Amino acid sequence: MSATYTWDIFCTLDGFGSYDENGDWGGYWSKAGPEFIERRVELYRDDVHVVLGANTYRQFLEILGPSVEEAQLDDPVNLRMLTVPTTVVSSTLQAPLAWTNATLETGDASTVVAKLKQQSAVPLRSLGSVAMNRSLMAAGLVDRVQVTLFPVISGRTGADPIFAGAADFDLEQVDSRTLDTHLQELIYHPILHA
Repeated sequence: MSATYTWDIFCTLDGFGSYDENGDWGGYWSKAGPEFIERRVELYRDDVHVVLGANTYRQFLEILGPSVEEAQLDDPVNLRMLTVPTTVVSSTLQAPLAWTNATLETGDASTVVAKLKQQSAVPLRSLGSVAMNRSLMAAGLVDRVQVTLFPVISGRTGADPIFAGAADFDLEQVDSRTLDTHLQELIYHPILHA
């Protein structure tokens, strides 16, 4: 039995996953509402195992802090990130990691994730980690791509175009929903385009 691996990403209409230092959007592009937050809590409420690349882990560590006790957060989604089992795939980080719930794996991401998929009794989810997940998609290891589309265009300040340089994929829609009347959550099964 193989655990399902979902790449969970947020992006703008023009495909950016974040904005540069000149952007003054605020968190979640200032568009998050109560349905969005409840949906995020729901996704991480049940047992799940998170997989992150080194850059995303570093960003989360900077934003969230090293532990629940030291976190200055009232966001239940981000607080959950500090407690859910997490594997960080990196050749640049060194153990032990600051998060006590995180384990460092230094091998090739495809090998690490293939092993996790075979061994995990719970679903696997990855947030961000763009370069790693593009390579995992090309290797056929991503079962679902969950895109939360924020109703903004960040052409001037957009950073990290999510699919730039990715392989070509056909997408089979698995599910969709509207949150807070303006956010679109789209879930696809990616199939490498031949």
